[in-house]
Amino acid sequence: MDLLLWRHAEAEEGEDDLKRALTERGEKQARVMGDWIRRHQPKDLRIIVSPAVRTRQTAEALKLPFETIRKIGPEACVSELIAASGWPHAKGSVLIVGHQPSLGRLASLLLAGQESEWSIKKGALWWLSNRVRRNETQTVLRAMIPVELLD
Repeated sequence: MDLLLWRHAEAEEGEDDLKRALTERGEKQARVMGDWIRRHQPKDLRIIVSPAVRTRQTAEALKLPFETIRKIGPEACVSELIAASGWPHAKGSVLIVGHQPSLGRLASLLLAGQESEWSIKKGALWWLSNRVRRNETQTVLRAMIPVELLD
């Protein structure tokens, strides 16, 4: 299984966290990364998105269908992200468009074995794969792409 973690692009400040929209820069970041993901997407990609405006706007840049899941919003815990994605047993691949700190905590758990405060930059993509080697399940970091490298 492949699991792609895409942090929403840059968003406006605001009192109502769920209603914060992307900035002009954030819209560009989403377009650039969305183009890259479309060109390199794994087969059978399921896209799940937080209900926040900024994550839905980020996902819309992909121009692919996605599913909004309330439980992976800004306050989501790692177990909710794992349950929503089906990691590591889901068929195909899953792209989560979400938030810090939960995406960073998920990446640290899958790669280092414990939740830590890892930072995923706005607009960046982390691509993880699950494999079995010598009867041991492993998580592999296939790519970590900050959007600035794609400009």
